[in-house]
Amino acid sequence: MRAWLLLVVAVSGGLGAGLRYVADRLLTPAGGGRFPLGILIVNVSGSFALGVLTGLGTAVMPEIALALGLGLLGGYTTFSTVSVESVLLAQRGRWRDAALNLFGTLALAVLGAGLGIVLGAGIATALAL
Repeated sequence: MRAWLLLVVAVSGGLGAGLRYVADRLLTPAGGGRFPLGILIVNVSGSFALGVLTGLGTAVMPEIALALGLGLLGGYTTFSTVSVESVLLAQRGRWRDAALNLFGTLALAVLGAGLGIVLGAGIATALAL
């Protein structure tokens, strides 16, 4: 293992977590709102971005892919927050919102990842021309 790469992944992961915090605060209404929209948008956009990175494949240097994918986007997205928020919604008797948060996040994140992979692969193909 290369120590410098570990450091780059760790620092970029911290940056991703900071970006998640800022995005969630900007996207969540004052007082929290009824639904965790900020984290939903973070996870879907992060899945899309990781899909693009994956679709780009070998057009991206492996070290950059690690820093961006594992580090930045790994720190940016969060499944644990979705899990906790879904449980908290259910505990408040808001079963519909809990199910929408859990399954909506999963469905939209997978859709975002798929679209990102297609876009990234298209970009990689165009760059190869």
